[in-house]
Amino acid sequence: MKKLETQLQHRLQAAPLKHVKIQDAFWSARQRNVIETVVPYQWDALNDAIPGAEPSHTIENFRLAAGEAQGEYYGMVFQDSDLGKWLETVGFVLSIKKDPTLEKIADDVIDLLGRAQQPDGYLNTYYTVKDPGNRWTNLRDNHELYCAGHLMEAAVSYYEATGKRKILDIMSRYADYIASVFGTQSGQKRGYDGHPEIELALVKLAQATASSKYLELSKYFVDERGQQPHFFDMEAKERESGSSTSSLSKKKRLYDYFQAHLPVREQKTAEGHSVRAVYLYSAMADLASDYNDAELMNACKELWKDTVSRKMYVTGGIGSSAYEERFTVAYDLPNDRAYTETCAAIGLMFWAYRMLQIEKDSQYADVMELALYNGVLSGISLDGKSYFYVNPLEVWPDTADFRNDMSTVKVTRQPWFGCACCPPNIARLIASLGQYIYSSNETERELYVHLYIGSELNVDISGKAIRLTQQTNYPWDGQVNMELALDQAAEFTLALRIPGWCRKAVISVNGQELVAPDIANGYALLRRVWQHGDQIQLTLETPVEVVRAHPLVRANAGKIALQRGPIVYCLEEADNGANLQDIALPDDAQFDVQYDEGLLGGVSVITTLATRSVLQADDTSIYRTQAIDRALVPITAIPYFAWSNRTRGEMTVWIRSN
Repeated sequence: MKKLETQLQHRLQAAPLKHVKIQDAFWSARQRNVIETVVPYQWDALNDAIPGAEPSHTIENFRLAAGEAQGEYYGMVFQDSDLGKWLETVGFVLSIKKDPTLEKIADDVIDLLGRAQQPDGYLNTYYTVKDPGNRWTNLRDNHELYCAGHLMEAAVSYYEATGKRKILDIMSRYADYIASVFGTQSGQKRGYDGHPEIELALVKLAQATASSKYLELSKYFVDERGQQPHFFDMEAKERESGSSTSSLSKKKRLYDYFQAHLPVREQKTAEGHSVRAVYLYSAMADLASDYNDAELMNACKELWKDTVSRKMYVTGGIGSSAYEERFTVAYDLPNDRAYTETCAAIGLMFWAYRMLQIEKDSQYADVMELALYNGVLSGISLDGKSYFYVNPLEVWPDTADFRNDMSTVKVTRQPWFGCACCPPNIARLIASLGQYIYSSNETERELYVHLYIGSELNVDISGKAIRLTQQTNYPWDGQVNMELALDQAAEFTLALRIPGWCRKAVISVNGQELVAPDIANGYALLRRVWQHGDQIQLTLETPVEVVRAHPLVRANAGKIALQRGPIVYCLEEADNGANLQDIALPDDAQFDVQYDEGLLGGVSVITTLATRSVLQADDTSIYRTQAIDRALVPITAIPYFAWSNRTRGEMTVWIRSN
């Protein structure tokens, strides 16, 4: 226990977004797309200005709440959160690049938020417009605190980007009101939201305002979850005794759906709605660090082990069931019915990022990277204008279009959703990517490199200014070059992550190969007195790897997947014809990798020989006793994140193995 307490006391600090400038062949175009295309597109979506897309009504709801429009509330009960995530993204964008026009739009919408805020500080359009007499009567289902959390995160992002306090003050006022409603004092509600989110947002608000009361409120919400007598039961009883038809109970869900089946310190397995789970676990990690709470951290580690060892797809997706968007049992990872919501992969990154700052262990960065390049990027089209909410690992369009039990599986990305949590979530992640690359530790004079993305970092270590420049063509090759610029020599540890998928890594400093660098928890620790102009070269071997699932993953029995570096590959009908499940890969397959600049925005493609059945045109027998002839055929695999950017068709990640 003492060792863990020491880890919590010496956690890393992620590099602030303003201190990192991404200059990368892979990511710069994607960030530019977010800035130039996605943010304006999503602003239009929030204003119902995209022909053919499902209406959002989000901005109009705030105008209704401010008394500036006539009409009825429209949308989900959590519609406010879409604006929160969009505005948070704007904050990240403005940290990267000044944009007076975008800033003016944001300032205007912040003014609208201020006008929609109620005299006591309350700010929620659903209850202000549609159900004004029933605040805090259905926390289990109606996302009031969840919406507040996303607006708080937006406030912190925008304040840190611009220094403007207006939205920070609006949300601090709301947080103060929430603190007066919830707690253990007489007359307060002993409750919490059915959808965790505000817990991690309050930690950010506490850091931005230097106010410990918000940290205490977050701790209250986390500690209260799952306690007995159960708040959701008491709340439902109150609703059922009321007279308002709008407050009648919804379908009864089990406590584990809300991660409220046990107090959080007693939870050992990831249960329920996957997005809610990882948002809660992220807050738990934050609080474990801020309160030096080893017991809470140990709970996080148990939950992490269950999630990534038993319930995570090869793509970093989590939440296998469309029913309640939830985790199921260990190793239940179907491919054609995989739900794997984009938001869940993003939430997994949030959690991994927080665990990484505490433990300095590359296992967290490995999962963070896996989810980023596969489970997250698959959720957005290459042009940034359409999205997957659900990310299956196998698609047969005929069944996806027909079967009722596969109704959530879409063959092509959609322009928008009535439940539009994923599109702005992707945008805010890509816009904020710079803060995931580096961390530092003043006490131990350490600088950690977690992700290999071309970028420039400016950081102070022990009062000395350091600039690190990283150049790479990652993820298409494993060559990474770094250079240090210092005003004066400085002694510190430069820690380079050696990815778990890498079998051989070579490190050189100023052209001199390091024979046996010190490796700890998956990081090469280079401790020395660094000079201005020092150059570090890292070469990561990136062969095509054949991935096999645990035998208990029944859906993948007799199948393999292909991975190269952090990229998981798939087969698409556009390259390989129909009936992909008939393709079988020989055990001795040899792979060729070529970068195709003109394909799918520029990707590395894997080609090899496989076998598939040979049938005569008149052979229509559905069953037979004779063996079917097979022939060698060339096949092509593309990155999973890039599928469905050409034409409708089949797709599969897992391939039969001979």
